[in-house]
Amino acid sequence: MRIIDTRLKVENLRVYYFTSRGKVKAVDDISFEIIGNESIGIVGESASGKSTLGAAIIRSVNPPGRIVQGKIIVNGKNVLELTDSYFNREMRWKKIAVVFQGAMNSLDPVYRISDQLQEIMQEHKIKGDFEQLIYQALKDVGLDKSVANRYPHELSGGMKQRVVIAMALLLEPLILIADEPTTALDVLVQAQIMNLLKKLKAEKNMNIVMITHDISLISEIADKIGIMYAGQIVELSSSSELLINPKHPYTQA
Repeated sequence: MRIIDTRLKVENLRVYYFTSRGKVKAVDDISFEIIGNESIGIVGESASGKSTLGAAIIRSVNPPGRIVQGKIIVNGKNVLELTDSYFNREMRWKKIAVVFQGAMNSLDPVYRISDQLQEIMQEHKIKGDFEQLIYQALKDVGLDKSVANRYPHELSGGMKQRVVIAMALLLEPLILIADEPTTALDVLVQAQIMNLLKKLKAEKNMNIVMITHDISLISEIADKIGIMYAGQIVELSSSSELLINPKHPYTQA
């Protein structure tokens, strides 16, 4: 009998923002799953709800947003049923990590790169040679170990983005959510970051949830693509099928 290894399963997820003018259905009854080392691309225009979906999976929806329904099952556990302390200690960064939109601007300008990587390991009580772990993390994303002693302002945009990816991968998570990881980067650096993600997916048997507005950008990395419109996934199929034979009028457009 074939054993199905479901790494991530989202069931009937709804995330609403409760404002003074009423509720906004940012994510409205979304379901999908990724199996084995599959990766999925979530594509949509600005305000389609794709970033809110990514935030919900990592339990980082900001007020007035709230998850009102659904399940998010990571490695067999419904993360919405876990306490904050357990999720932060055992799941966040260890099982599931995220590269946020505009992440290269999130590095603290007054701390060296090594200090910012070390903080994650200390927070999760990781034991071992911090220096070697940091050097290996930087090597995994194609950076020289000398980067560890630099400040963010000494790095290019592409290098900062690689550092942020290294931070997300530091504890070797099963799933990486990449929310517009190539925003504000030139075309050449975009290609380098996408090639890096493909390499990491293959070498580390890792799932990637790639969130973007650019359908052409993810065609090579995503095994399947979901098209988001007005808080819903209006079409979901394999990458090749969706690109060759799109069914929904919005996808076709």
